[in-house]
Amino acid sequence: MSLLVGAGLVALRSSTAPKPIKLVKVWETDTTLRTPESVLYDGHNTLYVANIDGKSDSLDGSGFISKVSLDGKVENLRWTSGLNAPKGMGLFKKRLYVTDVYRLVAINTETGQADKTWDAVGKGAFLNDVTVDKDGIVYVSDSRADKLYRLKDDKWEVLMEGEQLNKPNGVLAVGKDKLMVGSTKIGALRTLDLNTKSLTTVADGMANTDGIVPAGKGNYFVSDWNGQLFHISSDGTKQQLLDTRADKVNAADIEYVAKKKLLIVPTFFKNKLIAYRVE
Repeated sequence: MSLLVGAGLVALRSSTAPKPIKLVKVWETDTTLRTPESVLYDGHNTLYVANIDGKSDSLDGSGFISKVSLDGKVENLRWTSGLNAPKGMGLFKKRLYVTDVYRLVAINTETGQADKTWDAVGKGAFLNDVTVDKDGIVYVSDSRADKLYRLKDDKWEVLMEGEQLNKPNGVLAVGKDKLMVGSTKIGALRTLDLNTKSLTTVADGMANTDGIVPAGKGNYFVSDWNGQLFHISSDGTKQQLLDTRADKVNAADIEYVAKKKLLIVPTFFKNKLIAYRVE
């Protein structure tokens, strides 16, 4: 488009480039957390935090779940304990679903006690992330055994398995027919069609894809466990938002509180959460 002004011609061009996103640090917790692997917002005022507190595959019973406020205060360090190495979490009604190495645990949010567990199929399981769709169907990744599980109406089954999953970690249910899957072996964010079981790469070039959370309008925030955060647009455009690898600060399974524009990062070995405002 051009505009004639006096005797001169002034060119006006519209840009289609996405607006750069900035992260501004808002708060960080104290360091009483113990190897925080994931964080999950309850929709009200609380963040659940899964603490491994040991090796990521140890069956030592030292893992626990904390409750942290939206302003970064650790309100209940050991809200529930006796887990092995808890990682991904998903919430539906009064159940908090947590992966615990070889099993999925359902914790009653009113009592903090386990209601039920489901064991992985076969040996060498490393259950990792959890996502729950709007109907309460739970999906779980197994990063070592190249499997995805589904829990529907308390029926536990292997949904998909095979090398094509490329060591899945982060999972996010989108609607009823789609899962976003972070494949750690190839460092990619992919879409899984639940009807056809076909996988489509949205973006790649990441080292160890971990957390996947919606950023609105079909876009996503994705963490790379090594210490990077990305914004990935629906068309696959990738923008690096944070890189803390030089400081050896990890970025594990993240959460985004949209109403506060807070992106919350578990730092794993640094034993704290860091919250950033998205601008």
